[in-house]
Amino acid sequence: MTQKKPRLQDTEEVYCFDRFDPCYYCGGKAMESVGLERVVQTVGVLQAVVLRAFGPHGGQVLFTRDTGHLMLSRDGVRVLNALRLDHPLARMIVECATGHSALTGDGSKSFILLLASLVQTVEDAARMEKCAPHSLARELLSFSLQQLDPLIASAILPHSEHIIWTDLSAASSSPVQKLLSGFFHTRLSHAHCNSVSDLLCQFLSHWTAEVDQSCSCLQFIDDTWPALYTPVIGFPISYSRLLEGQIIHRDFAVPYSQTTAQPVKAIVVTTPLQPKFMETGLALETGDKGSFVHFSSFWESSVECVVSYLQSIGVSLLLSSVKQTDAVLGLATNSQINVVECVEQEELTLFMHLSEATAVTDFWDIQAKHVVSLDFCKPVLLGAHRYIHVAFPAKAPVRPCSLVVCGTGEGQSEQHASAMRDAIKMLKTTWEPPSSAPPPNTSCTPPPDHYCPRGCVLTSGGAFEILLSLALQHSPISKRAHVVPRILADALLCLPRHIYSHQPRRFAQMQYTVLQCVQERLTSPAHLQSNMNLKCCAWGLGLESVFCKYQLVLAVLQCFSQLLTLDSVIHTKSRLKTMENISCQEEDED
Repeated sequence: MTQKKPRLQDTEEVYCFDRFDPCYYCGGKAMESVGLERVVQTVGVLQAVVLRAFGPHGGQVLFTRDTGHLMLSRDGVRVLNALRLDHPLARMIVECATGHSALTGDGSKSFILLLASLVQTVEDAARMEKCAPHSLARELLSFSLQQLDPLIASAILPHSEHIIWTDLSAASSSPVQKLLSGFFHTRLSHAHCNSVSDLLCQFLSHWTAEVDQSCSCLQFIDDTWPALYTPVIGFPISYSRLLEGQIIHRDFAVPYSQTTAQPVKAIVVTTPLQPKFMETGLALETGDKGSFVHFSSFWESSVECVVSYLQSIGVSLLLSSVKQTDAVLGLATNSQINVVECVEQEELTLFMHLSEATAVTDFWDIQAKHVVSLDFCKPVLLGAHRYIHVAFPAKAPVRPCSLVVCGTGEGQSEQHASAMRDAIKMLKTTWEPPSSAPPPNTSCTPPPDHYCPRGCVLTSGGAFEILLSLALQHSPISKRAHVVPRILADALLCLPRHIYSHQPRRFAQMQYTVLQCVQERLTSPAHLQSNMNLKCCAWGLGLESVFCKYQLVLAVLQCFSQLLTLDSVIHTKSRLKTMENISCQEEDED
């Protein structure tokens, strides 16, 4: 099917795009030089796509696929990944943006917009100063790595506040609630932002009750997220709720046998009780020469002994990561043991962690450590699917629970769950100490900041960019190098301008409020200084992470510096002969 030019159809809140091909703008040449003009052109096309969905007043983007499926989203990563990118520059930019978002949970749209503004500002400065753009890019990155930390420490941190983990269970006016609300205002419908942030706070309060373990708990939730939520299609997001315990996304392999015994005893197995090759009718040679018994008969009697033993010790639930044979299921049914087979590894790992169970490896050596107690085990109907709901004995302070995430259309519930997971990543990045930040997994990700203490937040809506821009304009540097901080200062202001593009007067009010707070801090006594967050939050703005913003700036500068190191792009019609492709080809031939 032939590719088309980007087609834009505006509605009140939905912006529709057809397939996207930045290579359309490259003239179809086999080889092309890569200069600043090409970078400006490519980034400009990406900016036009994400700008429609940017900010609290942004709309949603509707993508149509060749199959006829539709995707409606405000998530920057989903929008960028849905584009059909043929040009290497566009793919490189999207890789950097999504890599930054994977680390911090947010910022993909801001990444593209800030990069577009920076590229345009550097182009203008290079023309006026008559210098090479790649030299300015290197100077910008070097300046930021050396000077950005102390500037943030002196100009931004005094206006920030620290979130306290105990605020999770506080009222909706707590800093954590405002931080989550500000995050969801850029990802979800405005009508549901507060309810979703409240739901996520309740969920986190069940899992993370101790302040000193908040980082490890957030990391655990992020790692086990696929097993912690259940998507339900056909209901609005306001129907989302918490369920005690864990939802196992499988149904019973045998008719459910309700037990009155309390507590419910369960075991976990990772191998078949009766191996499949035992059903082939082979014979087993015994100690007496010439005496044989059928192998299958031997194992059937062995399985009967195992199932009878499980029944004798009161086991009524068997969770298996593999499929069991019909003989095992029949014996379990007769013994009133509920069997759940083919459980996903993530869910089984979470179950074993919460119940402190040990998987059975030798069926002739089942010990007390293999048998765990549950408060209940019962089927639960969520949407059109029936799952298994289990609950664990109470162990303070953690109270395990699962999220039921609803969505009206196909893919909507998954997007809501993805937004919640990204919010958890953002909280983890905000809260964890910079010295323990994880190493970057992409070349476009900057090193961790050692000046920003954990838990620092600032009012959203452009306060970070305006404060940093003011600090850059007044930074004590030589006149010869003044062009570098001026470029960054001018580029940063693009984000608040885009946020208030529908209300230009609001942008001027924001600038005035920030400048007034800066002057008060310089001239007034500490007890008379006003709080910038309180002033701006009176407008209905939320909070945002200082550390995530810092990483955004450095990630954009790193990506921009790499883009300008490219000289040319060679378009090939055949697959490149890299070592990886050669090895894959050899494996296919074998």
